Amino acid sequence: MAASSGRAATRVAAGILITRILGFVRVRVFAHYFGNSALADAFGAAMRIPNAIRNLLGEGTLSASFIPVYAGLLERGDEDGARNLAGAVASLLVLATAVATVIGILLAPIVTDIVAPGFSDATRQITVRLVQILFPMFGIIILSAWCLGVLNTHGRFFLSYASGSLWNIAQIATLIGLGGMLAGVRLVTALAFGAMAGSILQLAVQLPSTLRLVGGLHWHLGLGSPDVRRVLTAWVPVVIGAGVVQLSGVIDTQLGSLLGAGAVAVLVYAQLVNLLPISLFGVSVAAAALPELSRDAVGAGADRVVGQLTTGLRRILYFVVPSAYAFAALGTPIIGTLFQTGRFGATDTQVTAGVLAAYAIGLPAQASVKLFASAFYAFGDTRTPVKIAALAVAVSAAAAATAMQFLGPAGIALGAATGAYVNVVLLVRALGRRLPIRAASAGVLRSYAAVLLGVLVATAAGLATARALGPVALAAAGAGSLVAFGAIYLVITTLLGHPEARHLTTQLRRPWGRP
Repeated sequence: MAASSGRAATRVAAGILITRILGFVRVRVFAHYFGNSALADAFGAAMRIPNAIRNLLGEGTLSASFIPVYAGLLERGDEDGARNLAGAVASLLVLATAVATVIGILLAPIVTDIVAPGFSDATRQITVRLVQILFPMFGIIILSAWCLGVLNTHGRFFLSYASGSLWNIAQIATLIGLGGMLAGVRLVTALAFGAMAGSILQLAVQLPSTLRLVGGLHWHLGLGSPDVRRVLTAWVPVVIGAGVVQLSGVIDTQLGSLLGAGAVAVLVYAQLVNLLPISLFGVSVAAAALPELSRDAVGAGADRVVGQLTTGLRRILYFVVPSAYAFAALGTPIIGTLFQTGRFGATDTQVTAGVLAAYAIGLPAQASVKLFASAFYAFGDTRTPVKIAALAVAVSAAAAATAMQFLGPAGIALGAATGAYVNVVLLVRALGRRLPIRAASAGVLRSYAAVLLGVLVATAAGLATARALGPVALAAAGAGSLVAFGAIYLVITTLLGHPEARHLTTQLRRPWGRP
């Protein structure tokens, strides 16, 4: 039996946290060697291009189409059908990624010109080379997404999300091991090969458990199977929707490349920090909720689905809203503590902190989108989120292109925030026509009032701590302000009786033997 959504979300968050912490270490080491240089731009753009293919065919898209069908077969006791479905999906993934990889390597120069038209000739040449190296890596990571779908459906959440740590570790080892011997283009090329090795490790650590759960791998395309056709029928709209979202990221890179050297790298650094609460709380809650929502949509009905959504949204807002305020108010000490080293100087910290503050505006919406989209996926509707995402991306691109004229890279981030709110508002409106969500909104608003009060007091405490510790050391200001912020927020929301605060304080007491 699958774990409850709360425990499952905790396991997802734990795996993501380990991966993200190592991700910050990786980027800090990267910043030390490359800063906001043209090579940093090249590597950021090269990662963006094949990463779009990864997100099109793996992780979120595969989970949205595969998990509901796979979970339904297991719920009905059809283990043979589930095993055949898993084998067919794996076979199709291998075929699709092989084709995409070959095409990506051959068309790397053209794709680079489309995605980063503002790059100089030298930056363009190294970007093309990096794209050719990295395309096979993301084909391997897509197969990791298949493992994730199987493991999550069987309630095994931690391994699938913690496995990304190996990808980070491989790059950290490459930079530290070779950084003293190589430099410039040779070092960034070695880093790409290190990332490739990390993707192999990420897949390898998941395969044994996955194969045990599916009873071995049965290679077949299975296009005649009704279950396979259901997955593909649902997958196509989700892939299109993911393509729309990835188009937004590509547009951001295009716009950044037009702002001069360093702009793309600044966006990458700020996005990494911004993605931490989205992954820890938005993705974890949505990933844990999807199998439960899929089961409830089949048997329990609308009220149970609304309950899952309400609990998930309350949990997301409790953690994400303070993250947004912390990023906006304490961005300089946070970015400085994480990245200010070597070629990443104080000016880079200030610019990146401004971009992070702009991203923070849209953080609650960005973290909530996956949860609301999961409700549609659970009911087999993968088309509505696609239509809404397309409109949101158009709004985001228009807003970013306008705002960057006045705010530079921060304007691009502000455009992304605008599109995120359009996306989540339209998703909620569409869900309201299908589910009785209005009746549950009062409880969410009451809990949000406690969150808002706690955040305001915590922000004041964090700013005061940052000012007091700033003259001592940047790292002390960053760490101290976040500790003060988090402690005050937890105390205030606990006193106000927020359910998530009570649960968190209960968990914190356990290591000390308290009840």
